[in-house]
Amino acid sequence: MGAKAEEKLDISIDELKTYLHAHHSVFMDVNGEEYYLTDVNDRYWRVQDTKKLNEKGHFVDCSELVPTLSEFLDLPFGEENKSITERFDEADFYESIKPE
Repeated sequence: MGAKAEEKLDISIDELKTYLHAHHSVFMDVNGEEYYLTDVNDRYWRVQDTKKLNEKGHFVDCSELVPTLSEFLDLPFGEENKSITERFDEADFYESIKPE
């Protein structure tokens, strides 16, 4: 789990795929909600709700785990039950800064 950068990423949906492969996580703000898009040990992808923390202080999953990035981007989640792809045009993305 990283910290959210202040500056928005200028990124297309196709660039988001490449970005996630290289960086493994990103914050997404959409319609007043903030989500953390991340992988699990390079094997599965998930969306996490940044407003909810578990007993270890980590964000809580709000999507299923899926094995491919393409499947992940089209996976419906949250109250609106829409995918990242469906929400992309109204979303802002921010780098996840890893603590050193």
